[in-house]
Amino acid sequence: MILSMTGYGKGVAANGGLSAEVEVKSVNSRYLDISLKLPSSLLNKEYDVREFIKTKITRGKLSVIIQLKKIEDETEIVPIDKDKLKSYIQLIKEIKKTAKLSEKIKLDHLLLNRDLFTSGNNVEYSEAEFQLIKKALGAALDQLKKMKKNEGLELAKDLKKRILMIENRLNEIEADYKKAIPEQFEKLKGRVKSMIENITEFSDRLELELAVIADRSEITEECVRLRSHLKFFLESIDKDDDPGRKLNFICQEMNRETNTIASKSISTPVTHNSVLIKEEIEKIREQIQNIE
Repeated sequence: MILSMTGYGKGVAANGGLSAEVEVKSVNSRYLDISLKLPSSLLNKEYDVREFIKTKITRGKLSVIIQLKKIEDETEIVPIDKDKLKSYIQLIKEIKKTAKLSEKIKLDHLLLNRDLFTSGNNVEYSEAEFQLIKKALGAALDQLKKMKKNEGLELAKDLKKRILMIENRLNEIEADYKKAIPEQFEKLKGRVKSMIENITEFSDRLELELAVIADRSEITEECVRLRSHLKFFLESIDKDDDPGRKLNFICQEMNRETNTIASKSISTPVTHNSVLIKEEIEKIREQIQNIE
């Protein structure tokens, strides 16, 4: 089963004293790239958060935002960080002096700075509280994976449709090729006859040389290998847990065989179908860049 690398998830968890809210967004990336936005009180748990995410997601560029809130009594007075307040007032004075402003410092200027209030800052969370945070994160990641799975199902439908189109083109190539080889042989023989007056004395040798030339246009092996790649591609979509990189490799091999078929082509329909197959392979390669 394939999963898309794009998606969104949100998780919320709370107990009597703590509320955790997590948002996760994912976009395409060759590897797993995690960008975390954590409250200062959770910075010491960054490694644990990253390791937890890695147990659920393998590829994609993830943006993870974790917000925490202490559920406190509404009547409780929130303490002020006096050292930060003094520093902040001094900073405002310096700004006023540098900018030559005469406006007085108002209470509104101070209340807007949340860092001045010590509630929720420099808090060390217990293991039980951290498990609550992981619960919210897990819920967000599960929702993300659900969305990635749904998009993956749509991607799988599109990929299977394109593989079927390639298979139909390959059937046409094999049918055209069987007719083209005898025609090419006779065409070469006719050209030689037009250049040599008495062809009978070279008859045996001529038949051999023309047969060798015609054999160079043989594409049976390439068609067999391409058909094998198509089968392997479909099996990987349905059975592999992490098919993204494998599908990309199979596409490279499919493209290689198609190029060889086109280079050996002695038939306009074969060349035309080879070009159409390459177009479908390129579209497939674009699609699988979004597969985890």
